[in-house]
Parts: sequence; C-alpha cells; structure tokens
Amino acid sequence: MDQDTFQHSIRKLLKNVGVTTQQEIEKAVAEGLEEGHLQGNERLPARVTVEVDGLSLALTFDGDITLE
Repeated sequence: MDQDTFQHSIRKLLKNVGVTTQQEIEKAVAEGLEEGHLQGNERLPARVTVEVDGLSLALTFDGDITLE
C-alpha cells in the first residue's frame, strides 16, 4: 500500500464531503428561511454518518447547526 496515495484519497474524499455538505446545508437553510419554515434563530440537530464498504466501518457524528 502506498501511504501517500491512501492519505491523499482520504483527504480528497473528506474535502469533497465537507464542501458539498456545507453548500447544501446553506442552500436548505436559505430556502427554509425564504419559505418561512425557519425563523433564523434555530438550533438544528445534525448527524453525519461515514461508511466505508469493505471495512465494516460506520462512524456517526452528532452536533448542532446554530443559526444565531
């Protein structure tokens, strides 16, 4: 196994997940505010799950997204 290639591929995946997820959350919050489903002062519970096929690995991270 090439450690550099392995680590680079993990970083690339996580960067893509992070950037795309942030953009989608920002878009969903903007839509929620525009449609009146959100007031703008909420704390939104969030969960992220990472699964790696072939490793029987599933990690779950819980946190809050605060709007104010």
